[in-house]
Amino acid sequence: MNGQSRSDVQTGLLVNIVKKQHQRSGELTQGVVSKILTNSRYHPHGIKVRLEDGTVGRVKEILT
Repeated sequence: MNGQSRSDVQTGLLVNIVKKQHQRSGELTQGVVSKILTNSRYHPHGIKVRLEDGTVGRVKEILT
């Protein structure tokens, strides 16, 4: 799953996100979702989340 739909993203999931400053390079950061920050049901660049370590970014991959 690519993380563009809010219904696919839940707290406690292991995900890869891209931080704002890494959007051009596409560098991914892995972590566990602690809070979903995007209110809309869908976002073309990924749902914005906060990880347990406080990092904020857009979900690029949902890991199983």
